[in-house]
Amino acid sequence: MTLYPVETGNFKLDGGAMFGVVPKVLWTRTNPADENNLIDIAARSLLIEDGGRLILIDAGLGNKQSEKFFSHYHRWGNHSLDASLKKLGFHRDDITDVFLTHLHFDHCGGSIQWNKDRTGYEPAFKNAIFWTNEAHWKWATQPNAREKASFLKENILPMQDSGQLKFISRGSGAFLQKSPLGFGILFVDGHTDKQMIPHIEYGGKTLVFMADLIPTAGHIPLPYVMGYDTRPLKTMEEKAVFLKQATEKEYVLFMEHDAHNECCTLRQTEKGPRLDKTFRFDALF
Repeated sequence: MTLYPVETGNFKLDGGAMFGVVPKVLWTRTNPADENNLIDIAARSLLIEDGGRLILIDAGLGNKQSEKFFSHYHRWGNHSLDASLKKLGFHRDDITDVFLTHLHFDHCGGSIQWNKDRTGYEPAFKNAIFWTNEAHWKWATQPNAREKASFLKENILPMQDSGQLKFISRGSGAFLQKSPLGFGILFVDGHTDKQMIPHIEYGGKTLVFMADLIPTAGHIPLPYVMGYDTRPLKTMEEKAVFLKQATEKEYVLFMEHDAHNECCTLRQTEKGPRLDKTFRFDALF
């Protein structure tokens, strides 16, 4: 097995929304804001090459939305999914599986593209299976008013229409559930219902793709919860359990949304788990 970070593009979000009730004077220490209160955000995917499978975890925003839509998110930098794959020697047609942690537009938008005539939509990965879970699919296709703007039907329904969609069944009891793709999954419900957090055994370590459970290294302290979370108190419960496990077992956290830190580790302090070291993925493995 070989892992590759894949930069799909950067954007900006309101710092207050990203840190909820945490005062700006605190969160700007780790995530400085510009004059418009916006902070840098990445859409970093992870590619797993494992035998005959090439698995992409999350797919970024994509590029099919309108200029008006993207104007709200202030894209910056030169990263793109295709350019990143090409640099690694791959093409999107090589992808066999797209594992989606959840179906918010910044995680799954790149999964679907305009068709050739721009009259409709088609899978951006024509040879891939799209993986989600049935409970989250229902949550996303029958969205609540709070999340409706994040669950865009053009990002989601074409997966089902294509016949390339499969559901991962959720078991019960175990902290981690084994997925059909070979890695463990932690199901969490605070940010959105049944978000899936991959745990990958690699190089003698456990690498955890953090998605929106801990979006940036600045979100490690327990109360640092996004205003976007549907159940913030649930997020805190889930974070507490995860942080204890991650600290004790020395997990490596792979940050999807931290534009400046690919990976980090934790250490135990008097105030609880805190950031230990940040580093590029290739510096560790």
